[in-house]
Amino acid sequence: MIFRQLFDPASSTYTYVLGDPVSGEAVIVDPVLEHRQRDAALLRELRLTPVATLETHVHADHVTSAWWLKREFGCAIGLSAVSGAEGVDRLLRHDDRVRFGSRHLQVRATPGHTRGCITLVLDDASLALTGDCLLIRGTGRTDFQQGDAHAMFRSIRDQILTLPGECVLYPAHDYRGLTSTSVAEERRCNPRIADTVGEEDFIGYMRNLNLPHPKLLEVAVPANLRVGQPAVGADLAEGQDWAPLRFTVAGIWEIEPAGLAELRRDVQLVDVRADDEFSGPLGHIRGARVMPLETIGARAGELSRDIPVVAVCRSGARSAQAVVLLQKAGVRQIANLAGGMLRWVAEHHPVEG
Repeated sequence: MIFRQLFDPASSTYTYVLGDPVSGEAVIVDPVLEHRQRDAALLRELRLTPVATLETHVHADHVTSAWWLKREFGCAIGLSAVSGAEGVDRLLRHDDRVRFGSRHLQVRATPGHTRGCITLVLDDASLALTGDCLLIRGTGRTDFQQGDAHAMFRSIRDQILTLPGECVLYPAHDYRGLTSTSVAEERRCNPRIADTVGEEDFIGYMRNLNLPHPKLLEVAVPANLRVGQPAVGADLAEGQDWAPLRFTVAGIWEIEPAGLAELRRDVQLVDVRADDEFSGPLGHIRGARVMPLETIGARAGELSRDIPVVAVCRSGARSAQAVVLLQKAGVRQIANLAGGMLRWVAEHHPVEG
């Protein structure tokens, strides 16, 4: 099985991708709006097609990208049947199964942080995604969104800590850089909910947390109750639309050689190879100007900010770095030529030199 743990530093949220490499089907759990392009790029690079986005609960500290991913891939949106959210394709209930290829996740209702919290357990119980119910050496808070400390105690004890001791637990958040734990660890080491902690001890602990409310509470909760769909009248444009571009996990936009060859608009072609490479065996693309990578920062001012830029090199590696440097210099409409001159020549596009 393919498994990836992704991170949003602004809200300390973990997003999870689980995929079946044979069928190519996948699920993505707790996706974050600001990382929708990263997540979509990762799915494509791993050759996975999401069949569902799943939310462990209605989040209060970030907005989900579920609606955007559904628009991009056509995947269903899954959320607890008691969450109260609109636009949900699959209302999840205790013991439901969400399949992706030959694998599935079992839904376990684990209310407490919110009424609609769920934990997702892999079919062989080797791992579980605990959302904001059980964290690493901690738990979610219970002081808003229908929070209930008694319900959380029972959820953790009955639905999570009854899993095999070696089951690896992955939370929706961690604020200290920890990535995972296990059932056995939490039963022994969690100061709030270990085996030696009684229910009244837990209730007293939770009543005295005195935490400030999340900064995005008033924005995130309403948005997540409509599964991340923008409000009426919001601008839906995103990314760069001047050419058929692809966003990569490396964080840059790329254009395929065929896309550049067929482009019917002005672009600034910046070849970041050395002068001898520019006139060497691979030749160069007509209209390109030589700006070796080591000079790109100092020469960024030579480029128009009104005309898109395509960076070119031998293989696409140096030009990818040029894209990063030019973006830092204020160039917004910019893409890397995927595969560089090697692919341009291999696909029989015209060259000079």
